Amino acid sequence: MLPSRSLRQLAVVLGCSAFVTAALAFGQTPRLGYDDTPLQPDGKWRIHDSRRPLPRVVTPGPVVAAAPPGDALVLLGPGSDLSQWQAGNGATPTWPMSEGVLQTGKGAIQTKAVFTDIQLHVEFATPAKVEGEGQGRGNSGVFLAGVFEVQVLDSFQNPTYADGQAAAMYGQHPPLVNASRGPGEWQSYDIVFTAPRFSPLGQHVSPAVATVFHNGVLVHNARAFWGPTAHRRIDPYVASTARGPIRLQDHQNPVRYRNVWVRELREPDEP
Repeated sequence: MLPSRSLRQLAVVLGCSAFVTAALAFGQTPRLGYDDTPLQPDGKWRIHDSRRPLPRVVTPGPVVAAAPPGDALVLLGPGSDLSQWQAGNGATPTWPMSEGVLQTGKGAIQTKAVFTDIQLHVEFATPAKVEGEGQGRGNSGVFLAGVFEVQVLDSFQNPTYADGQAAAMYGQHPPLVNASRGPGEWQSYDIVFTAPRFSPLGQHVSPAVATVFHNGVLVHNARAFWGPTAHRRIDPYVASTARGPIRLQDHQNPVRYRNVWVRELREPDEP
């Protein structure tokens, strides 16, 4: 049986998902995260903390299909194409799409348009055939302003570190509950996002804030991001994060997307 120090070394080399498999093979209870990452700004937990309690499971209600509002910009829907999307380098995206359903491919894609405050609706489905575990199972992500991630993951009976499961504000805040549907089932995120604010001199004034519903269940209630998303760290706020595209992540898992629409949020007296 490997000592715990050796298992921690395996975690660094293999990553969380492969580490779980390795730990089980050696007859030890796997650690689902890390114990060598920085503390989060409130000092309570480490980023991806292996000891952090997992959210309780809540079974969501039935799927209710709803058409986008009249003032929404439809980014992905029946009959749409990829004309509003581009690869990260500005090239034409190569993700396969059929009948309005888009599947992740090589490299992330993002909208050509950039946004600040938005209401966003996204539907996704992780693979019906379960392969891998932890972070290696149905992994993708929805990035707001290009840098603030709401995690996409198959979190149905699939434990991982709490701030990395489905609907987590990745690396920062776990969802209030786990409202995941089963593998292959269509799921939804409804997100209200307020972009960070900066002074004319570029000084950070207020953080990015998100309210998130996962399959109709509230999982973040006007919760602030501590900074842009990163793995094993939290990046600082910089003025360039005040606006940005909607980005969909490629994490080498065949996640599908459909019915993506966005509304820009403006006060009545704004143009």
